[in-house]
Amino acid sequence: MKLTIVGTGYQGLVVGTCMAENGHQVTCLDRDETLIAHLNEGRMPIHEPGLEELVMRNMEEERLRFQVDLAEAVRDSMMVFICVGTQVDASGAVDLAEVEAAADQIADAMDGYRLIVLKSTCPPGTADQLIERIAARTEHPFDMVVNPDFMKEGAAIQDFMGPDRVVVGCDDIRVNEIMKELYSPFLRTGKPYLQMDRHSAEMVKYAVNVLLASRISIMNQMAELCSSYEADVSAVREGIAADERIGPHYLFPGLGFGGTGIPKDLATCIRMAQDKGLSHDLFEAVLEVNKRRQRHFLERILRYYGDAIVEKRIAVWGAAFKPRTDDIRGAPALAIIQGLLDAGAEVVVYDPACNRKIKEHFGDAVSVAPRYYHALEGADGLVIATEWNEFRRPDYARMASLMRESVIFDGRNLYTLDVMREHGFRYFSVGRPTAGGES
Repeated sequence: MKLTIVGTGYQGLVVGTCMAENGHQVTCLDRDETLIAHLNEGRMPIHEPGLEELVMRNMEEERLRFQVDLAEAVRDSMMVFICVGTQVDASGAVDLAEVEAAADQIADAMDGYRLIVLKSTCPPGTADQLIERIAARTEHPFDMVVNPDFMKEGAAIQDFMGPDRVVVGCDDIRVNEIMKELYSPFLRTGKPYLQMDRHSAEMVKYAVNVLLASRISIMNQMAELCSSYEADVSAVREGIAADERIGPHYLFPGLGFGGTGIPKDLATCIRMAQDKGLSHDLFEAVLEVNKRRQRHFLERILRYYGDAIVEKRIAVWGAAFKPRTDDIRGAPALAIIQGLLDAGAEVVVYDPACNRKIKEHFGDAVSVAPRYYHALEGADGLVIATEWNEFRRPDYARMASLMRESVIFDGRNLYTLDVMREHGFRYFSVGRPTAGGES
């Protein structure tokens, strides 16, 4: 099948590449001519494990191409995916300008029937509005379905190729069968294909992210409680995870959720509740707990050093909002780094994937280390902000020899208390007793 993907950002690039890998002829579009030129040269705009290999292979096999001419691609495809970004302002309102512009351009380019797939995350009712908008601009027949994605940055290829479920919102049996056939190769392990109305399909993505955010915030608040009662949240988590009604996922306390997806969708749910006059106090509490977690972690560091922080060199391991990505948007590390800078500390950062972005964000205010051990040279403390695998089993003796003061503030609970004591570190983590002294 010939597919057109409108929008070649994170979502569109992954969707288009994975569809091409499954044998479809895919054209990915974007109005950013520089982005398209880079992709045609094999230069990836994002760090996503496995993506570059798939892009290059499918370009070589002539199943995947990138261009800026939307009209040509729409005329050459029966199915068009809208994968453009949606911005959310401070009030939680969703800016649909990019989605509406894409719909207008598709309508203007149509020369016959098209099946339009809305993958951009939009509030319930958006697809209905787009249907009216497109119908007002073209006499050609079309159908629109809602098909939210649930890809996680750092595992997007795996999530798309082997999804937990596929959700499709449509009310036409024929169209539903087309979508079911499109996704059948990805559901061979028996994962469900869920057909529902468009409004419910639009709401699913928001509901999932709100529930994930809630689990994270609940565990972070539980970690605070554990610290106050000298309990170890790691042991408590194991007891919780063993309950089949709860399970083990998203129960790790730390610096809270970051990125753009979960915070944005949570803010939008608050706004949607406000618009309908509904209670939203629980949603707001989840968001506030997340913000407080980062503040408390930073305050712990500043309290430890006191006024002497202005004389200290602090190393930070990890800056991306999660491992296996170079995305620093909404990353907890940014707030921690900025807080240290505001307090007068010298900050040196290392991240395996986003050193360049950190330098662009902070400029000369921070130093960027080429290797993670280099960041420790002469450091008076180490802050761990992202749980990259290479940080999990370091050479502790080497770390201690490089650092001026053996102090670690671990926002991801990577190390055991016994190992930290054994190697002489003063170790502060989340929801656990302090190793090497009192907090």
